[in-house]
Amino acid sequence: MSLFKSLTLSAFALALFSIPAMAQVTAVEGMVKDEAGKPLPGAVITFDRTDIKGKYTVKSDKKGHYGHYGLPIGTYNISVAVDGKERDKATNFRTGMGDPKTLNFDLKQSQDQAQALAAAAATGTLSKEQERGMSKEQKEAFDKAAKAREAQLAKNKELNEAYTAGKNAVEAKQWDVAIENLEKANTMDATQGAIWSVLAEAYVGKAQATPPEAAALYEKGFAAFAKAIEIAPDAGLYNNYALALAKNKKIDDAKANLAKAAELDPPGAGKYYYNLGALLVNSGQNDAATDTFKKAIDLDPAYADAQYQYGVALAGRATTDATGKVIPPPGAIDALQKYLQLKPDGSYAQQAKEMIAALGGTVSTTFTNPNAPQPKGKKK
Repeated sequence: MSLFKSLTLSAFALALFSIPAMAQVTAVEGMVKDEAGKPLPGAVITFDRTDIKGKYTVKSDKKGHYGHYGLPIGTYNISVAVDGKERDKATNFRTGMGDPKTLNFDLKQSQDQAQALAAAAATGTLSKEQERGMSKEQKEAFDKAAKAREAQLAKNKELNEAYTAGKNAVEAKQWDVAIENLEKANTMDATQGAIWSVLAEAYVGKAQATPPEAAALYEKGFAAFAKAIEIAPDAGLYNNYALALAKNKKIDDAKANLAKAAELDPPGAGKYYYNLGALLVNSGQNDAATDTFKKAIDLDPAYADAQYQYGVALAGRATTDATGKVIPPPGAIDALQKYLQLKPDGSYAQQAKEMIAALGGTVSTTFTNPNAPQPKGKKK
C-alpha cells in the first residue's frame, strides 16, 4: 500500500471516530382536563429532567392535547400550570424507546385527591389505598403535615387550658389568676380576639377592686379591648369597651364606642345606651344617665324599661313652687305613662303609677289603640 493511500485511510478513520453519537429521543403525550372534565387548552406542561440538567415546555392545544416528540430519554418531573399556577404534577416519570408514552392530567381527580389527603392529614390517618397512590414527595409532605398537626394540637391544648383557666378566674373575680393565665395564652397566640376580650375584663375588674392601681390597670384593660376590636370588630365588644370606659368616667369615649356598637347592630342600639345609663346611675352620674336614657328611647321608643328609667331620672329634677306644689320637668310624666302603656303589668308598673301621682299627674289605667277597628254603627 502506498504511503499516500495509507495516510488517506488514517485520516478517514480519524474523521469516523470524531462523529458524535446521536442522542436517543422519545415522546410523551396526553390530555389535560379541567375540574369540569372538559379539555383544557393553553395549559403549560413543563418537563424538568431529574437525572441530568434539562427543562422543556409545551402547551396543550384547543382540544386539550399536548405532546413533546423530541424528548431525550430520561427521568422527569412533569407539571401542569394554568395562568402561571401549578395545578398538577407527576414525579419521576421515566421515558423510553418505542411508541410515545402517555401521561394524562385530570385536574378534577387531582383536586379530589388533594382534598382527601388534606382531610387525612387533618385527622392524621391515611388509608392503605391512599398511601399506595402517593408519590415519595407526597408521602414526605403528608408526614410533615401530620407532625405539624400533632404539634399544633399540643399547642392548642395548652392554649385552651390557659384560656379556660383565665375565663373561670374572671367569673370567680380572681383577677390576678385570670390575668396570669390570659397573658400566658396571648404569648402562645396573640391573634385570638376572645382572649384579649376576657383579658380586658380581668384588668378592668382588678382596677375596680384595687383603686391605688386603677389608672394603670384601666389603661391595660382599654388596650386589650382595642386589640380585641382590631382583630374582630363586634357590637358587643364596643358595648363592653364603652361600659369599661364609663366606669373610669370617660363618658365621651364611652359614647363614641356605643355609637360604633349601634352602627354595627342597629336593632340593639337602644339596649347599648340603656346599659350605659344604668351604669351611670349606679355610679352617681345622674345627669349623664338622663341623657343616655333619652338616647336609648330615641333609638327605640318601644324600649319600656328605658322609658321608665328616663322618667325616673327626670323626676329627680322636679322642683316645687312657693305653695309647695311639685313641678315636674318636661317629659317625666310622659315617659312614665309610656312605660305603663308598653308594660301595664311590668315589674316597675306600681312604682311608675306612684311616681306619676307624686308628680301631680293622672295615671292612665287604660290604653287604647287609636287604629283599632270601631264597633259597627259607632263613629269616631
